[in-house]
Amino acid sequence: MRLTTRTNLAMRTLMFCAANPDQIVRKREVALACNASENHLAQVIHLLAQQGYLRTVRGRAGGLMLGRSPDRISVGEVFRQFEAGLPFAECFAGEECNCPLVGSCRLKSALTSALDAFYGKLDTITVADLMRDNTDLNSLLKVA
Repeated sequence: MRLTTRTNLAMRTLMFCAANPDQIVRKREVALACNASENHLAQVIHLLAQQGYLRTVRGRAGGLMLGRSPDRISVGEVFRQFEAGLPFAECFAGEECNCPLVGSCRLKSALTSALDAFYGKLDTITVADLMRDNTDLNSLLKVA
């Protein structure tokens, strides 16, 4: 399994904002710290803001900050938001599935159970958990 770049950038952005609480940070600062394209990051920020994970501020002194407390942002919830549109395997693609085995194969059931366990574990982890007592990460993401 491999996460999409968007999901990875979403988590990096949320951690960056969590490392700079009660502070408006700029997209450029996040992009530099996370080694990301500002254009790609802009799309991710937009989606995070739509879902209420971020609050954006327009204008010259604008930027972004967490839209809710980091202890109320579940990693599993974020992953679902960003990964939901992509079928894990062809048999999850509904009408677009062309696999001739789909009617009798048990792999989909096994994968469904595994994905449920994966997301279930991530549901127990918050952005605050990722940041708590993580001096190295906080140092890397702190705006001077």
